[in-house]
Amino acid sequence: MFDTKIAVLLRDDLAGWQALNVTAFLVSGLPETLRGEPYIDADDVRYLAMFGQPVVVLQGDAELLKKAHERALNRDQPMTVFTADLFATGNDEDNRAAVRKVHTRDLDLVGIAVHGQKNAVDKILKGARMHP
Repeated sequence: MFDTKIAVLLRDDLAGWQALNVTAFLVSGLPETLRGEPYIDADDVRYLAMFGQPVVVLQGDAELLKKAHERALNRDQPMTVFTADLFATGNDEDNRAAVRKVHTRDLDLVGIAVHGQKNAVDKILKGARMHP
């Protein structure tokens, strides 16, 4: 059906509100080119376009998240990241500053999102399970 895959990997110890918040932030960073056409209802009211393909939401422990992040980096796979530090910030500028001050290997990742060729994304996220 699709040659590509959009996937979010969340740390499995997040509260429900955190998982939803992190997912929303992560997918907001994916390319605009993934969006389909705007939606229009029977009264000709226009709605914003959404992704043209499903988004798979997965989970795993902190170690799996770290491995997936490393695999993505090793494959030069673009991704979005959300770290635990971002729960304490309130705006995009502070979010970027919080990530900027931490070395890659030390990021306290709670989620990543990737879009790429299906087989590459599957290899990056190997070991993850569907989020309940």
